[in-house]
Formats: sequence, C-alpha cells, structure tokens
Amino acid sequence: MLTKYITQDGDRWDTISEKVYGDPYLYPLLLLFNPQYQDITIFPAGIELIVPIVEEETPEEEVAPPWQKD
Repeated sequence: MLTKYITQDGDRWDTISEKVYGDPYLYPLLLLFNPQYQDITIFPAGIELIVPIVEEETPEEEVAPPWQKD
C-alpha cells in the first residue's frame, strides 16, 4: 500500500523518514520509490513523494506451558 508526502522547505530524506515512519534510517525505502529525486539532498516545498506503508511486525503470541494456563 502507498501514501504520499508533500515536502516542506528544508526536508531531507532522513527527516522525511522520521516524520512518516518514526525512524530516520528507513529513508532508503523512500529513495527506492522516488528514484527521480535521488539527487536532491535538501528539498524545496511542494514535491510530492510516494511513501510505501511499512507494516509493523506483531510479536508472536507467547505460548505458556500447559501447567501455567488458566
């Protein structure tokens, strides 16, 4: 699934990643979906970027041993 982000003056790949994912180190994913802007380091306002949705992994349900089950 995809969404969009409109840049603000002064945005960088890592700051956009922090805003949309809460993690500045996921910026390579943004670059992958927006290769036409890969040469931009500091964005001007108004560029529309494609932002792929990253689903969070849900921790596996803990399985209790039979003697601890209710």
